[in-house]
Amino acid sequence: VRSMLFLLVWLLLLAAATRPQWLGDAQPVPSTGRRLLLAVDVSGSMASEDMAGGLSRLQVVQQVAGDFLRRRHGDRVGLILFGTRPYLQAPLTADLDTVRQFLDQAMVGVAGTQTAIGDAIGLAIKRLRDEKSQAGKHGRGETVLILLTDGSNTAGAMSPEQAAKLAAAAGLRIYTIGVGSSGDDIFGMTGSDLDEDTLRGIAQATGGEYFRATDASDFRHD
Repeated sequence: VRSMLFLLVWLLLLAAATRPQWLGDAQPVPSTGRRLLLAVDVSGSMASEDMAGGLSRLQVVQQVAGDFLRRRHGDRVGLILFGTRPYLQAPLTADLDTVRQFLDQAMVGVAGTQTAIGDAIGLAIKRLRDEKSQAGKHGRGETVLILLTDGSNTAGAMSPEQAAKLAAAAGLRIYTIGVGSSGDDIFGMTGSDLDEDTLRGIAQATGGEYFRATDASDFRHD
């Protein structure tokens, strides 16, 4: 009996040493059912420092998209970085702090110096199909792609027009954002390679919208 009592006291001392805390009942994470994919251009031209405050285009996108992520309560967000080729930096997740960290760490040229808009959309479509196959696990809801670029399609296996048609058929709504200063000189000529007509066409084909952003204030939409 004495040995059992000693063992019990020892176990109680060990438990006290771990300093257990009562945290309350588990609380469900709020979910809106919205799924957002950010496709961010990291091609060479995104290093251009033509935004307000002398910041590069990518720096402004990182700042404003980071603020956007902070307001996405209950949403699941994924991150695609693209240049000459696209790659999935973060799958759709409710861990928005991690997505924001990956966005902050993005560097110009990490995916090549050219711009594969069509292939970036193609990767988003693939992720959408993967999500639909897991709909029973995560629930149903609309998936939206927000594509930010400062150029025209110069690389990739798929054209933006083809990709837009596939996206529309898959139910992927795309909002396109053209980034960067207009670059107009004193003669009214522009040095920008931004293909606004194509970006408008992508948005229209999928039920989204096109926005032109020449400084940080133009990005600030919910």
